[in-house]
Amino acid sequence: MNILQNKFWLAVIVALSSLMGCNVRLPGKPTEIERWRAPEDVSDFNQLYTTNCAGCHGNGGKLGAARPLNDSLYLSFVPDDALRQVISQGRFGTNMPAFSQQAGGILTDRQIELLISGMRASWSKREELGTQIPGYTSSSSGDAVNGANAYQTFCARCHGPDGSGGSAGSIVDPNFLNLVSDQGLRTTVVAGRSDLGKPDWRSNLPGHPMSPQEIDAVVAWVAAHRKN
Repeated sequence: MNILQNKFWLAVIVALSSLMGCNVRLPGKPTEIERWRAPEDVSDFNQLYTTNCAGCHGNGGKLGAARPLNDSLYLSFVPDDALRQVISQGRFGTNMPAFSQQAGGILTDRQIELLISGMRASWSKREELGTQIPGYTSSSSGDAVNGANAYQTFCARCHGPDGSGGSAGSIVDPNFLNLVSDQGLRTTVVAGRSDLGKPDWRSNLPGHPMSPQEIDAVVAWVAAHRKN
Protein backbone atom coordinates (compact mmCIF):
# COMPACT_ATOMS: atom_id res chain seq x y z
CA MET A 1 0.00 0.00 0.00
CA ASN A 2 1.57 3.28 -1.12
CA ILE A 3 1.64 6.57 0.69
CA LEU A 4 -1.31 7.95 -1.31
CA GLN A 5 -3.49 5.00 -0.37
CA ASN A 6 -2.49 5.34 3.27
CA LYS A 7 -3.52 8.97 3.26
CA PHE A 8 -6.86 8.07 1.61
CA TRP A 9 -7.80 5.45 4.20
CA LEU A 10 -6.61 7.69 7.00
CA ALA A 11 -8.93 10.41 5.72
CA VAL A 12 -11.82 7.91 5.55
CA ILE A 13 -11.20 6.76 9.10
CA VAL A 14 -11.06 10.35 10.36
CA ALA A 15 -14.27 11.22 8.51
CA LEU A 16 -16.10 8.18 9.90
CA SER A 17 -14.87 8.92 13.40
CA SER A 18 -16.09 12.50 13.13
CA LEU A 19 -19.42 11.34 11.78
CA MET A 20 -19.90 8.88 14.62
CA GLY A 21 -18.95 11.52 17.16
CA CYS A 22 -21.41 14.11 15.84
CA ASN A 23 -25.10 14.18 16.59
CA VAL A 24 -26.08 13.31 13.03
CA ARG A 25 -29.61 12.05 12.52
CA LEU A 26 -29.47 9.02 10.27
CA PRO A 27 -32.59 7.91 8.33
CA GLY A 28 -35.12 6.45 10.78
CA LYS A 29 -33.24 7.69 13.84
CA PRO A 30 -35.70 9.35 16.29
CA THR A 31 -35.09 12.85 17.55
CA GLU A 32 -34.44 13.35 21.23
CA ILE A 33 -38.08 14.28 21.90
CA GLU A 34 -39.28 11.26 19.90
CA ARG A 35 -37.28 8.75 21.94
CA TRP A 36 -39.39 6.43 24.08
CA ARG A 37 -39.34 7.21 27.77
CA ALA A 38 -40.98 5.50 30.67
CA PRO A 39 -44.08 7.54 31.64
CA GLU A 40 -42.57 8.53 34.99
CA ASP A 41 -39.47 9.93 33.22
CA VAL A 42 -41.32 12.40 31.00
CA SER A 43 -40.38 15.93 32.02
CA ASP A 44 -41.54 18.06 29.09
CA PHE A 45 -44.56 20.21 29.97
CA ASN A 46 -46.12 20.08 26.50
CA GLN A 47 -45.86 16.30 26.39
CA LEU A 48 -47.26 15.92 29.91
CA TYR A 49 -50.15 18.27 29.17
CA THR A 50 -51.00 16.74 25.79
CA THR A 51 -50.98 13.22 27.17
CA ASN A 52 -52.87 13.83 30.41
CA CYS A 53 -54.91 17.04 30.12
CA ALA A 54 -55.67 18.01 26.53
CA GLY A 55 -58.39 15.39 26.11
CA CYS A 56 -60.68 17.35 28.45
CA HIS A 57 -59.17 20.84 28.64
CA GLY A 58 -58.28 21.13 24.96
CA ASN A 59 -55.06 21.55 23.02
CA GLY A 60 -53.28 24.64 24.25
CA GLY A 61 -55.61 24.75 27.25
CA LYS A 62 -58.74 25.82 25.36
CA LEU A 63 -61.75 24.54 23.42
CA GLY A 64 -62.13 21.36 25.44
CA ALA A 65 -65.14 19.93 27.27
CA ALA A 66 -63.82 21.13 30.64
CA ARG A 67 -62.82 24.57 31.89
CA PRO A 68 -60.11 26.24 29.79
CA LEU A 69 -56.77 26.31 31.56
CA ASN A 70 -55.21 29.01 29.40
CA ASP A 71 -57.41 31.57 31.17
CA SER A 72 -55.05 34.07 32.82
CA LEU A 73 -57.70 35.24 35.28
CA TYR A 74 -58.48 31.69 36.41
CA LEU A 75 -54.79 30.88 36.89
CA SER A 76 -54.26 34.12 38.80
CA PHE A 77 -57.21 33.35 41.06
CA VAL A 78 -56.47 29.69 41.85
CA PRO A 79 -53.41 29.03 44.07
CA ASP A 80 -50.88 26.27 43.50
CA ASP A 81 -52.22 24.23 46.41
CA ALA A 82 -55.67 24.07 44.83
CA LEU A 83 -54.28 23.07 41.44
CA ARG A 84 -52.08 20.47 43.11
CA GLN A 85 -55.05 19.04 45.01
CA VAL A 86 -57.32 18.66 42.00
CA ILE A 87 -54.60 17.21 39.76
CA SER A 88 -53.43 14.80 42.45
CA GLN A 89 -56.78 13.70 43.90
CA GLY A 90 -59.21 14.44 41.07
CA ARG A 91 -62.67 15.84 41.65
CA PHE A 92 -65.26 13.48 43.08
CA GLY A 93 -68.49 13.23 41.10
CA THR A 94 -66.93 14.51 37.87
CA ASN A 95 -64.81 13.10 35.06
CA MET A 96 -61.66 14.64 36.57
CA PRO A 97 -59.55 11.63 37.66
CA ALA A 98 -56.80 11.44 40.26
CA PHE A 99 -53.41 11.60 38.54
CA SER A 100 -51.12 11.19 41.55
CA GLN A 101 -49.43 7.81 41.85
CA GLN A 102 -50.38 7.74 45.54
CA ALA A 103 -54.03 7.98 44.48
CA GLY A 104 -53.74 5.33 41.77
CA GLY A 105 -52.77 7.64 38.91
CA ILE A 106 -49.67 7.70 36.73
CA LEU A 107 -47.98 11.02 37.53
CA THR A 108 -45.17 11.54 39.99
CA ASP A 109 -45.19 14.50 42.36
CA ARG A 110 -42.49 16.11 40.24
CA GLN A 111 -44.58 15.77 37.08
CA ILE A 112 -47.57 17.38 38.80
CA GLU A 113 -45.35 20.30 39.79
CA LEU A 114 -44.14 20.55 36.19
CA LEU A 115 -47.75 20.76 34.99
CA ILE A 116 -48.54 23.55 37.45
CA SER A 117 -45.41 25.58 36.68
CA GLY A 118 -45.84 24.95 32.95
CA MET A 119 -49.43 26.21 32.91
CA ARG A 120 -48.44 29.33 34.80
CA ALA A 121 -45.42 30.00 32.59
CA SER A 122 -47.45 29.49 29.41
CA TRP A 123 -50.79 31.09 30.22
CA SER A 124 -50.75 33.16 33.41
CA LYS A 125 -50.37 36.92 32.89
CA ARG A 126 -51.45 38.36 36.22
CA GLU A 127 -49.57 41.58 35.63
CA GLU A 128 -51.85 42.33 32.66
CA LEU A 129 -55.09 42.08 34.65
CA GLY A 130 -54.55 45.45 36.27
CA THR A 131 -56.98 44.82 39.11
CA GLN A 132 -57.17 43.37 42.59
CA ILE A 133 -58.51 39.82 42.39
CA PRO A 134 -60.81 38.61 45.20
CA GLY A 135 -59.34 35.97 47.47
CA TYR A 136 -59.61 32.32 46.52
CA THR A 137 -61.41 31.53 49.75
CA SER A 138 -64.00 33.63 51.52
CA SER A 139 -63.04 35.48 54.67
CA SER A 140 -66.57 35.04 56.07
CA SER A 141 -69.69 32.99 55.53
CA GLY A 142 -72.10 34.59 53.09
CA ASP A 143 -75.59 35.75 53.92
CA ALA A 144 -78.09 33.86 51.77
CA VAL A 145 -80.81 36.45 52.45
CA ASN A 146 -78.67 39.27 51.12
CA GLY A 147 -77.56 36.88 48.41
CA ALA A 148 -81.07 36.90 46.96
CA ASN A 149 -80.78 40.64 46.33
CA ALA A 150 -77.25 40.36 44.97
CA TYR A 151 -78.39 37.53 42.70
CA GLN A 152 -81.14 39.69 41.22
CA THR A 153 -78.64 42.47 40.59
CA PHE A 154 -75.83 40.48 39.04
CA CYS A 155 -77.11 37.11 37.86
CA ALA A 156 -80.86 37.05 37.13
CA ARG A 157 -80.48 38.64 33.70
CA CYS A 158 -78.92 35.41 32.38
CA HIS A 159 -79.98 32.69 34.84
CA GLY A 160 -83.56 33.80 35.36
CA PRO A 161 -85.26 35.48 38.33
CA ASP A 162 -85.33 32.27 40.38
CA GLY A 163 -82.08 30.74 39.07
CA SER A 164 -83.87 28.06 37.04
CA GLY A 165 -82.51 29.30 33.75
CA GLY A 166 -82.82 31.98 31.11
CA SER A 167 -80.35 32.67 28.33
CA ALA A 168 -77.94 30.65 30.50
CA GLY A 169 -78.63 27.40 32.31
CA SER A 170 -80.12 26.70 35.70
CA ILE A 171 -77.83 27.20 38.68
CA VAL A 172 -80.28 25.77 41.20
CA ASP A 173 -80.66 22.39 39.52
CA PRO A 174 -79.98 19.72 42.20
CA ASN A 175 -77.95 17.63 39.77
CA PHE A 176 -75.67 20.58 39.07
CA LEU A 177 -75.33 21.54 42.72
CA ASN A 178 -74.48 17.95 43.68
CA LEU A 179 -71.50 18.11 41.33
CA VAL A 180 -70.07 21.45 42.39
CA SER A 181 -68.70 22.53 45.75
CA ASP A 182 -69.17 25.95 47.31
CA GLN A 183 -65.58 26.66 46.32
CA GLY A 184 -66.42 25.69 42.76
CA LEU A 185 -69.35 28.11 42.80
CA ARG A 186 -67.08 30.86 44.11
CA THR A 187 -64.50 30.17 41.42
CA THR A 188 -67.13 30.52 38.70
CA VAL A 189 -68.56 33.72 40.20
CA VAL A 190 -65.13 35.33 40.45
CA ALA A 191 -63.28 33.96 37.41
CA GLY A 192 -66.26 33.34 35.13
CA ARG A 193 -66.10 30.86 32.27
CA SER A 194 -64.58 32.51 29.24
CA ASP A 195 -65.42 29.50 27.07
CA LEU A 196 -69.13 29.72 27.92
CA GLY A 197 -69.49 33.48 27.85
CA LYS A 198 -69.92 33.60 31.63
CA PRO A 199 -68.60 37.01 32.81
CA ASP A 200 -66.27 37.33 35.77
CA TRP A 201 -67.01 39.32 38.93
CA ARG A 202 -66.16 42.61 37.20
CA SER A 203 -68.44 42.25 34.20
CA ASN A 204 -71.87 41.01 35.33
CA LEU A 205 -72.98 44.62 35.69
CA PRO A 206 -70.82 47.00 33.64
CA GLY A 207 -69.13 49.59 35.80
CA HIS A 208 -70.14 47.86 39.04
CA PRO A 209 -67.84 44.95 40.00
CA MET A 210 -69.13 42.68 42.73
CA SER A 211 -67.86 43.42 46.22
CA PRO A 212 -66.38 40.62 48.35
CA GLN A 213 -69.59 40.64 50.42
CA GLU A 214 -71.75 40.34 47.33
CA ILE A 215 -69.67 37.44 46.04
CA ASP A 216 -70.00 35.63 49.37
CA ALA A 217 -73.74 36.32 49.47
CA VAL A 218 -74.46 35.05 45.95
CA VAL A 219 -72.51 31.86 46.61
CA ALA A 220 -74.44 31.33 49.85
CA TRP A 221 -77.77 31.91 48.09
CA VAL A 222 -77.01 29.43 45.33
CA ALA A 223 -75.58 26.84 47.76
CA ALA A 224 -78.72 27.11 49.89
CA HIS A 225 -80.62 25.39 47.07
CA ARG A 226 -78.49 22.28 47.37
CA LYS A 227 -80.42 19.25 48.58
CA ASN A 228 -78.77 16.57 50.71
